[in-house]
Amino acid sequence: MNAEGDAATAHRNRHTGTVSRRPRTARVSPVFLLLVAITVGGGILSTLDTVFAVTVGIVLLVLGGWSVSLCLHEFGHAAAAYRGGDTSVVDKGYLTLDIRRYTDPMLSFVLPLFFLLAGGIPLPGAAVWINDQMIRSPVARSLVSLAGPAVNLLLAIGLTALASVAAMPIGLQAGLSCLALIQVLAFLLNLLPVPGLDGFGALEPYLSEQSRELAGRVRPWAPLVLFLLIIGLPEVGRLFFDTGSAIFAGVGGNAYAASLGYSALMFWRR
Repeated sequence: MNAEGDAATAHRNRHTGTVSRRPRTARVSPVFLLLVAITVGGGILSTLDTVFAVTVGIVLLVLGGWSVSLCLHEFGHAAAAYRGGDTSVVDKGYLTLDIRRYTDPMLSFVLPLFFLLAGGIPLPGAAVWINDQMIRSPVARSLVSLAGPAVNLLLAIGLTALASVAAMPIGLQAGLSCLALIQVLAFLLNLLPVPGLDGFGALEPYLSEQSRELAGRVRPWAPLVLFLLIIGLPEVGRLFFDTGSAIFAGVGGNAYAASLGYSALMFWRR
């Protein structure tokens, strides 16, 4: 997404007398383009004839694609915030799709990849800081929170459609299907009304001050506790993955191809 202008400059509105900002151009980050290239390269490798090349290709396709989706998820939040009135997202670099602009490299990039490899769960990572005081209304604040999961759902639909192309090599179909299922799981996980996740963020503008303060205390730990419940309690994990699988099937996903992709992604379990 490109915002108008080469620099974030202020100008006065002649009709209202208010000061507004004209955002600088938000150029796409070379880091994001590198992640896209890694994803494409993985897709090409997954079409080759050897098991090793297919496995490496699927791993690169899924991990690279997941990293790209992290950037797009946060871009969705930032773009919705910009439209809602928070022009500070431009100066923070959130519209450049640069994963380095988010809160913490370890939390934004390394841990999500680790948890995906370790348990196949797309733990939310990257985060953008939105100035809620600049957002015009509670509805707009809710839309900012929902924009990220919406991006994941749209990616899932697009990837399942791409994976359904006739005569596609099974390795590429498996990688795309696995990545699509991960997008569905990310969509589902982020919509849960848990402090620190987008589902709670969509509800937060309508809660009492006391409820928001309580949520603020548990926000740093609540997503991690949820992750531990999913991997530690079979009933919780089964409910989560069964629900995700149902949504995946609903958008046209191929469960068999996705399972092949997951098997290749977590090759270390073999």
